[in-house]
Amino acid sequence: MKCGLRFKALTGALLFIGLVVILLVLEDKCETYDPVGYVQASIPWFQDYRPPHSGPVGGEIADKILVVPALEEDDVSWVTDELKDWQHAIYTVNPSANSTQARKLVTPVNKGHEAMAYLTYIIDHYNTTLPSVIAFLHSHRNGFFQAWHVDTPLHDNVYAMRHLQTSYVEEMGYVNLRCNVNPGCKNPQRSNPHITGDVWLEVMGNTSTPAFNQHKYRPAAQEVFSRAEDKEKLQFMHPVIWTPCCAQFAVSSRMIYKRPLEDYVKIRQWVIETSKDDAQSGRTMEYLWHVIFGQEAVHCPDAETCYCKVYGRC
Repeated sequence: MKCGLRFKALTGALLFIGLVVILLVLEDKCETYDPVGYVQASIPWFQDYRPPHSGPVGGEIADKILVVPALEEDDVSWVTDELKDWQHAIYTVNPSANSTQARKLVTPVNKGHEAMAYLTYIIDHYNTTLPSVIAFLHSHRNGFFQAWHVDTPLHDNVYAMRHLQTSYVEEMGYVNLRCNVNPGCKNPQRSNPHITGDVWLEVMGNTSTPAFNQHKYRPAAQEVFSRAEDKEKLQFMHPVIWTPCCAQFAVSSRMIYKRPLEDYVKIRQWVIETSKDDAQSGRTMEYLWHVIFGQEAVHCPDAETCYCKVYGRC
């Protein structure tokens, strides 16, 4: 009898722990993916989603551009068909020998995910007159599973670009197109596992980025960073450096020109030469763009303010 009670108690405890874990996972996933908002936006009689109008919102056609990396097999016709009030720079990252002439922009190598195309655009056009606003986007337009990180109704990049407040981009210099703080800013006090002390020095050490101790990293790491020769300790330090994911953002040309061309060349060279693979190097860059474009190491704007200022959803 006692054995039976113990078994029941153990089973009950395990079920309870399992339920708590499931609820915590679901809570995190709902905060990240917003399935309820997606369903609501999919139903016409919900007011959360209003189809974007066809006209431009802020800026002139000749004064803003979309930079979009894509695989040769990707369908990116939505960029030119739906966003006619923007200039377009669509980069093929894996051009084949039989590539059509329709895609004339290519990257040096297919590495670093979107980072290679983003940096290549800046490098190739730095000495020209850049548009006032440059938006860097992924090749997928929408979709709950593919474009979950696009932080607009139906996860739609067309909606995002038609509602982007370009005057705010020019004012701020840099805006992350994701306002949702998860993932990236849910616990911004913890260390970032994607950027160790060594990685920081490899990517940013030879650029014009201010010294480590001028940024808001974990105070305990500052002394180690002041002694770059202490490599044994340095490689285990993880800077506190966060922003909402996922490498879609808009910047002003004014902010781009705050760095010399050599910075962008050095950073791209790191992406090319690093032993990190395509995904790993891309993830590293994902959490450095905001620093590259002048923001503090922990850049986590209030979500409600972000929706209002970036998309006019006040």
